[in-house]
Amino acid sequence: MTEPPQPLELMQQWLRAQLSSDAWDWLSQTTIALENGGADRALYLAISLVPRKLGKAVLVLNADDLAAADAARSGWRPAGGSVDQAARMVLMLSATPGGEEFARRLEQLCITADVRETIAFYQGLPLYPEPERYVARAGEGVRTNMKSVFEAVAHHNPYPSEYFSVNAWNQLVLKAIFVGSVLNPIQGLDGRRNKDLAHKLIDYARLRWAASRAIAPELWRMLGRFADSGMRADLQRALASDVPAEREAAALALRECPHEDAAALLRTVPDINSNIELGRVSWETVCRDALIP
Repeated sequence: MTEPPQPLELMQQWLRAQLSSDAWDWLSQTTIALENGGADRALYLAISLVPRKLGKAVLVLNADDLAAADAARSGWRPAGGSVDQAARMVLMLSATPGGEEFARRLEQLCITADVRETIAFYQGLPLYPEPERYVARAGEGVRTNMKSVFEAVAHHNPYPSEYFSVNAWNQLVLKAIFVGSVLNPIQGLDGRRNKDLAHKLIDYARLRWAASRAIAPELWRMLGRFADSGMRADLQRALASDVPAEREAAALALRECPHEDAAALLRTVPDINSNIELGRVSWETVCRDALIP
């Protein structure tokens, strides 16, 4: 049976199909030169020249391309990427096959990178050799003040759910809530819910209420499974919210709560409960409809 293409091969195929002949010639020749022992300076120069040589167009991918990406690396979601981002990954992966050397070069590049370069480097996390080497670097991406860079780590990226500790994972989810970033694109979100995160988030929600400030409805997604009596009272309050997405989120959370009074609360909103049963309300629709403060 034929092995599926690796991520590097796929990105090369996609770029060759989209780039002009001159642009592809530059990328392929540069890649060959780097594969044959290019020095750090040659790699860094090539990465900086990518936008000038190849442009910044959206990388055009169809459903088959996306399926091939997931087959090559489970959880890899290159949709929405750009030509320059993919080309930077091609150069990095071609020039540096070893994990130790790759980690050293990546760290140096991240120190001097502009925003687009930084986004590309973080989006590439699931593709790097010896991936456990990059946990600290990924953590820096979570701590950034730039939302677009944070989301390069947090959204559509399998790396955090696979390699972050419980504490690092909780910090990522908390940061998403704090900066108004949606939760639904975070891979592995439901599987890594935990009681400590639930308690941190309910404390945050109560502080927001005390200050008469709105709460991101997706927050309730993290609480339902762990809702004690106090949290169930908070969910009851959310169930009476003036914000439709918050009411729907509270109902979705209560459906995951094992306590009998959760079922009783759900009976007070039969319309929402029915729409959940029919698939009209889900965490995806809450994410889409919520007004993030």
